[in-house]
Amino acid sequence: MPTGTEHIVTAYSDELTGLAQLIAEMGGQVEVAIENGTKALLKLDRELADLTIIADQRIDDMQRRIDDMAVSMIARRQPMASDLRAIITSIHVASDLERVGDMAKQLARRSLKLEGMNLQPTFYNGVKNMTALVLRQIKEALDAYSNRDSARAIEVCNRDDEVDAMHTSLFRELLTYMMEDPRNITPCTHLLFCAKNLERIGDHATNIAERAYYLQTGKQLTADVQELQRTQIKA
Repeated sequence: MPTGTEHIVTAYSDELTGLAQLIAEMGGQVEVAIENGTKALLKLDRELADLTIIADQRIDDMQRRIDDMAVSMIARRQPMASDLRAIITSIHVASDLERVGDMAKQLARRSLKLEGMNLQPTFYNGVKNMTALVLRQIKEALDAYSNRDSARAIEVCNRDDEVDAMHTSLFRELLTYMMEDPRNITPCTHLLFCAKNLERIGDHATNIAERAYYLQTGKQLTADVQELQRTQIKA
């Protein structure tokens, strides 16, 4: 029969595993929300837009559940070192995922505003390409977090410049369409807001990657990069 101490250790380990599983589940729901929100936008699918908006409530509920679980574990278990980092980062990652869910909901709502407008397929190409890149960032960031892969976390952070560059390019493209024909101003303005939402999702992916790096190393990625740059300058 297990001793009382062994029982406590096993229960604590199960709680940490459960917390990680909740983050993974929430991440999966957020990925689906991005895909559905974008698909609703590209196809002007009202039913899918409504489903995406409703699904955001489940994402919000999951964040609250993760927060409550994390706070309870800190209060009862008094974790230290890597365990404490795991619990603290779960709170931050859940917050980032909740914000990404909000961005996906905004994409779905924009699709409802675009109903009845005649948009050329070329208008959507930039949004489609940017969505693919942002989804890749989210997936890679979540993988880095779940696998505690600091190298992959760095790769995600390094690719954030690609997201920003694509956002700038899309902004200029849509602005050109607006200048060519005043009738394009309203739909292109909505698409500009969508592009900004996607850019913000990319920022949250970077945040999650930075949490993954901290979880594995106990160090802040930004501080390590700055130290590396200082070393290279001195060399």
